[in-house]
Order: sequence, then structure tokens, then C-alpha cells
Amino acid sequence: MREVDAVIAQRLQSSVPLVADVAQHIISAGGKRLRPALLLLFSGALGYQGRQHYNLAAVVEFIHTATLLHDDVVDESTLRRGRPTANVRFGNPASVLVGDFLHSRSFQMMVETGQMRVMQILADATNVIAEGEVQQLMNTHDASLSTEQYLWVIRSKTAKLFEASARLAAVLMGSDAATEQACATYGQALGTAFQVIDDALDYDGDAHELGKNLGDDLREGKVTLPLIIAMQRSDAEQCARLRKIIEEGSTDQLHTVIDVIHATDALTATHAAAAEQAQQAIDAISMLPRNSHTEALLQLAAQLLVRRN
Repeated sequence: MREVDAVIAQRLQSSVPLVADVAQHIISAGGKRLRPALLLLFSGALGYQGRQHYNLAAVVEFIHTATLLHDDVVDESTLRRGRPTANVRFGNPASVLVGDFLHSRSFQMMVETGQMRVMQILADATNVIAEGEVQQLMNTHDASLSTEQYLWVIRSKTAKLFEASARLAAVLMGSDAATEQACATYGQALGTAFQVIDDALDYDGDAHELGKNLGDDLREGKVTLPLIIAMQRSDAEQCARLRKIIEEGSTDQLHTVIDVIHATDALTATHAAAAEQAQQAIDAISMLPRNSHTEALLQLAAQLLVRRN
């Protein structure tokens, strides 16, 4: 990761000072760096010996950071990782435009690999992510959203870059199709589990630990799995109340929503759904060579289920 950070620092340089300022603001906030970590871990698991994985790990982090900059503008977010968002500090125009810079810089870097397959994977991923973001926008305040519709969105906007990160390691190594698919399956399942847990924490987390405001999903009109399950399990009166709160998108009744979620045991069911995805990730890489990197991937899937931020 130190090697990746060095690439990030080098490729963030721009003759326009504001570009580096905004990008550095969000990247320096830290975060889990799960997507680049996946690429590095799979590269190690498969025995890759080159250095191109550092460059591509920085690429996926740039793509992820660009989506965060754009998301915070769309969602009117004020906190990320415990700090004011870039749009709060620098304004919406700067956040959007620097997000565009990070996207274009990432494409410059992927071209440098000289591998069409790498460019295809990342181009497809960014397109799917954009589709997922637009679909999520269309789904806002829609209390009739189904579990299947919810999963399609998170697999597009979140899990797709996890999948691409894992798949890229197999491509760099020149692995066969079955190995590449195993890596991709792990990435998608892990990314799905990660987002499901994240959505649960919005109703059961600690704002200080999370680094964001509780109830942000409700305020933004995002109907996530805890809400979907709560509506499915609640009585007619509770369901009608939840539907009205979702449609209004106000956090004034956040305590009411949390009460219903707990009363219907929706969080337990949400964690069970995440556990199922984590197990799929674990099962997917049973064919990979056993080494310290593979063990780390197995531990990552298991530990994801107890995350609190």
C-alpha cells in the first residue's frame, strides 16, 4: 500500500493547484482502501511478480474517489470519514470538476498498461457504476423498492469496482478464465456484503465511528435493505408510517424508523444477507493456491461481518 500511495501522490500532481487541493483533501482522509487492497492481495495470491499492480491499484482508488466526490454533491452530504466533505469545503463545482479530473487521469494510467483487456474491464466498470448511480437517483423516496432492485443498484454502484479490482489481478497474471471468474465472483460478493453492512450501520452505527451522520440514507431518500425488510415484516400501520417517512425523506422521525427496524428484527436479517454474500466470496476462492495472501482474503470476508465503520 505504501507503493500505491507513492503512485497516488505522483499522479495527483497538476499544474492547476485546486485540482491537487481537492483531490488530496478526500484521499488524505484515509478510508479503508479496500479496492486497491483487493487488487494487491489477489496479485499476491496468484503469484504476480511485476509492478503494474501498484499502478492499477492507484487507478481503482482514483475511480472510487471520483465517484465519492460526485456522490457527495448529488447527496448534499456534509461529512465523510469524520471530515467536512469536499463540496462543503471547496464548493460543488470544484468537487464535480476534480472528480472528472480523477476519472480522466485514471484512464491515462490504464492506457499506459498497454493491455486492451485491462481497459475493457475498467471502462465497463465505470459505465456500470454510472448506471447504478442514475438508477439509485431514480429510486429515491420509492417505498415500493424490492430487494432485487436494491441489490441490482448496490452490485452496480459499489460491488462492480470490487469485482473489477479482483479481476484485474488475474488479467495481470495471465490466469485462465476459471481463475479470473473466481476472483471476480469473490469481488462482487465481498462488495455486496460491504454495502449491505454499510446500509445496516446507517441505522445501528455510531456517528463518530462511522465518520458520517446517522440517518443520511433516510434523508437522501435511499431505500436500503433494513428498510425493505422492516416494511415487509411490519403491520399495516407501521408500514404506512414508514412509507410516509420514506416519501418525505425527513430525519425528524429517524427514531421511529429505528424503533420499527429493531421491532421487526430487520438488522439481524440484513446481517444474515451480508453473511450469505461473505460466504459466497469465501467459497469462490477455494480453488486458489493456499498462501498468506489467500488467507488474508478469507479473513477479510469473515471480518467484514463485524465492521463498525
